[in-house]
Amino acid sequence: MIKNCVKRKLIITTFALLIFLITLTFPRTEEEIKNVTITYTEAKPSPIYLLNNEEFVSRTDVSIKSETTIDQAKEILEILTIDNAKSAYIPNFFSPILPKNTKIISIDIQDTTLKINFSKEFFSIPKGYEEKALECLVYSLTELDGIDGIILYVDGSMLETLPNSNKKLPPLLTRDIGINKVYDLSGLKNVTKTTTYYIAKEEDTSYYIPVTLLENTEKDKVEIIIERLKTNPSIQTNLISYLTANTELTNYEILESEIKLSFSPLLYEGLASQDIEEEVKYSISLSMQDTLNVENVTFVE
Repeated sequence: MIKNCVKRKLIITTFALLIFLITLTFPRTEEEIKNVTITYTEAKPSPIYLLNNEEFVSRTDVSIKSETTIDQAKEILEILTIDNAKSAYIPNFFSPILPKNTKIISIDIQDTTLKINFSKEFFSIPKGYEEKALECLVYSLTELDGIDGIILYVDGSMLETLPNSNKKLPPLLTRDIGINKVYDLSGLKNVTKTTTYYIAKEEDTSYYIPVTLLENTEKDKVEIIIERLKTNPSIQTNLISYLTANTELTNYEILESEIKLSFSPLLYEGLASQDIEEEVKYSISLSMQDTLNVENVTFVE
């Protein structure tokens, strides 16, 4: 009796399995295929500022999958943290700067300001890297749409001074802090600040290194940038600018959120490829946008 029962259950199970395997071999109808929904997230390149091999804060791109500004900011902060889970996103010649195990306690957006509350591990930034860390944070996060500045908290308290140098910080951190700063000052009068983006190359990859110069001068900021791009950078011989000394800015017009630039035909003199021409345009555009706070740069022929 028991044997017959077991035999019957075995036959039923085998028959059910056979039917299941047969149904798998049947092709799905076109209507069934149409009803299948495939969901995927496309990674988008986003500018981020990391340390290069020479420890200059440098502009490169990483892949960001998040859609909302808050989630994008979280991804960027994770990439900026040492030994992060997204290390594979970073090219070999760049390094994150926030201390290992730094956590985000909270993050919030108010108008155009991003408020970030870090865990106490943030205070572990080594002396000499504090300002670089701020530059990486500010410049990376203000690349996000609608974000003009950040306010930092550590363990619930606003960060008012740097932990090692005790340098006092403004409550709102914007790009006014500068980046890779160079000082050429003889006094506090007529101080002009300009940021110029130079080209750097590593393993056949081009990226940009911004340098903020503070100097005593009454020169026009637009002219200062072009003059700087026509000469070799004083801080680092590996930085590149393809503008020749013969390049002339013939005219420019600053509108509400745009600057129009006109150059002599010598702008691209001696350039070997279309790619280099694009790098020249991009270098000029980034410099003008950062220094003059304009959204668009137009090259007028």
